[in-house]
Amino acid sequence: MANAASGMAVHDECKLKFLELKAKRTHRFIVFKIEEKQKQVIVEKVGEPAQSYEDFTASLPADECRYAVYDFDFVTAENCQKSRIFFIAWSPDTARVRSKMIYASSKDRFKRELDGIQIELQATDPTEMGLDVIKSRAT
Repeated sequence: MANAASGMAVHDECKLKFLELKAKRTHRFIVFKIEEKQKQVIVEKVGEPAQSYEDFTASLPADECRYAVYDFDFVTAENCQKSRIFFIAWSPDTARVRSKMIYASSKDRFKRELDGIQIELQATDPTEMGLDVIKSRAT
């Protein structure tokens, strides 16, 4: 089902992998990429549950846009184990303008396909999505 504004479809694997992350917790993160030629969002990389936040940030290209979902585990001040699912729109300043426009115009439609996102972040450089930012937004 294509989005009228940007013409982007969402590959079924995107929804399937997200459900696995949300329900079964079989993934720590998922990186999504827009395949411009096929006009659809696809899964580019999936992180194992044992992988760290550093592994996740290292999997985002320095000069290309991506969408990503990260399952962040933390312990509250009351010593409760919790988890938050972050949606991150990665749009580095060095990315092509056309790419930034396509990702920006498709984001809301794509995010709606992933039912269960709890916190959204927009980042144009790594400091905007550092672990300290994730921790402060999660609590």
